[in-house]
Amino acid sequence: DEPTNDLDLETLDLLQELLADYPGTLLLVSHDRDFVDRIATSVLMHEGEGRWIEYAGGYTDMVTQRGAGVAARKREVAKPVVSEAPSPVRVETATKRKLSFKEKHALETLPVKLDALDKELAALETKLADASLFSRDPKAFAAATSRHAAAATEKAAAEEQWLELEMLREELEGA
Repeated sequence: DEPTNDLDLETLDLLQELLADYPGTLLLVSHDRDFVDRIATSVLMHEGEGRWIEYAGGYTDMVTQRGAGVAARKREVAKPVVSEAPSPVRVETATKRKLSFKEKHALETLPVKLDALDKELAALETKLADASLFSRDPKAFAAATSRHAAAATEKAAAEEQWLELEMLREELEGA
């Protein structure tokens, strides 16, 4: 129980490095949210009624995707439940939800965009690796630097959008 509580910082860092470098699959149970954030690539969260949902990333990522932390579920469970039969309309719309045309199109085109951004970033990094570029052409250096930052931001946003759409697609296919 709570194996990280009694570890000094150096040992805890070493444990985190060893677990992060482990090539296999680990099932980690811990109340140390920072530890989970640093180690986990996905979090399984009990959602009640026998449902477990996997969230990509660590604890903080799970809270962001879920919209609430562990305590929110505890408060929901504590509330008295008024039994109400779900209306057929609600059930029907929930099961018929599909990806929109825009969402499908984005899922198809985002990988191509990500590849193009990767190539552009690699080319810019090669250009910026030239030690004499700044002294030769400061304007080109400044342009390459600002474009590199913009492309990195675009790539991060595209990756985030793709991840959200992929998770939505998996959720809808699983439903």
